[in-house]
Amino acid sequence: MAGSSMTVTGAHGGAEAHTREGGISNVILGMILFITSEVMFFAGLFAAYFNVRATAPGGWPPTEFVGKLNMFPLVLPATILLVLSSITCQMGVWGIRRGDHRSLVRNIGVTVIFGATFLVMQGLDYIHLYGDGVRLDAGTFGTTYYTLTGFHGAHVLAGVIMLSVVLYRSMAGQFSKTHHDMVEATSLYWHFVDVVWIVLFSTLYLIPNPA
Repeated sequence: MAGSSMTVTGAHGGAEAHTREGGISNVILGMILFITSEVMFFAGLFAAYFNVRATAPGGWPPTEFVGKLNMFPLVLPATILLVLSSITCQMGVWGIRRGDHRSLVRNIGVTVIFGATFLVMQGLDYIHLYGDGVRLDAGTFGTTYYTLTGFHGAHVLAGVIMLSVVLYRSMAGQFSKTHHDMVEATSLYWHFVDVVWIVLFSTLYLIPNPA
């Protein structure tokens, strides 16, 4: 029937609406609304951090933690990997929009590897920091640092799991040029995670501490 929603059946595992003229699918809309709530969540965390930082007696960071947060050898390379993973994720989206399954599988696979590597590198950095005295219970500095980076790490883990599901379904041939709402929605979430880390990295490592 002309003008009706397109559906995919059979090999794609049941009927599901994917394209609506002049509209947006429920899957993508739901992800946008979820990301909006997550923006407010992280905004609250950043507001708390800057409040603690601005009111800390004796300057920020506390004297005993000056120079403890280093971009090398783990944090900056991990940041570069996460940025690259956002690019490969988008390349996978562009691939399936063309109907190129090979591009989707290849690029989402690389994205999963990059995301998992980021988590490993973050874990190694935590081990180093703990050994250097930057602990969760080390006053407001340790608490705010691990709260911000820990919540972001949890979101990265969730993103890796979502991307792994996308990869599995891609390898099973469950997406097509007109049937890939989950791919689009997952990519939106992954880009959000990437942007949050860029802001977080800049806040913790690049913005000069007040005198």
